[in-house]
Amino acid sequence: MNLKGCILTLMAAAMWGLIGPISKFPMEQGILPLENAFWRALIAWVFFALHACRLRSLKIARKDIIPVVLFGFTGVTIFYGSYQLAVNDVGAALAAVLLYTAPAWVAFMSWLFLGEKMGPAKISALIMTIAGVVCVSMGPRIFGNSDASIDFTWFGIACGLTSGFTYALYYIFGKTFLPKYPTPTVFFYALPVGALALMPFFEFHTKSSGSWLCLIALALICTYGAYSVYYAGLKYLEATSASVIATFEPVIAAILAWLWWQEQFDWTGYFGSALILGAVLVIVQSGRRQEKLKRIHSTQ
Repeated sequence: MNLKGCILTLMAAAMWGLIGPISKFPMEQGILPLENAFWRALIAWVFFALHACRLRSLKIARKDIIPVVLFGFTGVTIFYGSYQLAVNDVGAALAAVLLYTAPAWVAFMSWLFLGEKMGPAKISALIMTIAGVVCVSMGPRIFGNSDASIDFTWFGIACGLTSGFTYALYYIFGKTFLPKYPTPTVFFYALPVGALALMPFFEFHTKSSGSWLCLIALALICTYGAYSVYYAGLKYLEATSASVIATFEPVIAAILAWLWWQEQFDWTGYFGSALILGAVLVIVQSGRRQEKLKRIHSTQ
């Protein structure tokens, strides 16, 4: 496994892991979650626009405008918004764990829309994911545990699952569309669409310099920087290997949420988190085996 690719992908995971913990600072000062999402998208658009201008890659085909607009709505408006709402309602640690139900959603949608087979590994991963979500959301109520410092709400759980589902759409969209254009070009059009669609759902609030620094960090580090570093790492790694390394994101988010905000699960929460991350590894390893079999058959 290429060391440079591993380091770049770990850097991306670390940057994404900062989203939840950093987002809580503006929220503590009265900034609404959806306003957080708006400024994250809008400020990140500035960086992607400069990058696209430097590449001289601002044009897309007319027939691709509608898919990009739909991607902006699902991949920015709903994804960024639901993730921020989940952070606000159930905490940065659990929001990051629920985000990583995405591979299970990918397996299901690939079977539904792309005709990919649902083998034993994918079915096992789906069961593990469902069991994990039940543990982290219902475990404290079922077992009457009082060790957790995170209050769970069904709205927050739903938002976390929605963020995982819309994050999974990046894979479906990317497999059929993203290869046509450089990443900055796609986000040059998608981000402003996503930001504008968020505007009717919140009111702007006066922000301190600390809140502005956090919002800029969300855009520059957690969005523009993370995507740029991740795709640079993919040049040196297989996508499956990069996916495994990226699962460190919720681990980093949980550690920072504990250090900064004293968030912690009870034993059912940790067990459920392990099931969800384990499901990610099952799906990735299954994909790796399928790729090896394809290479073997192609050489015969």
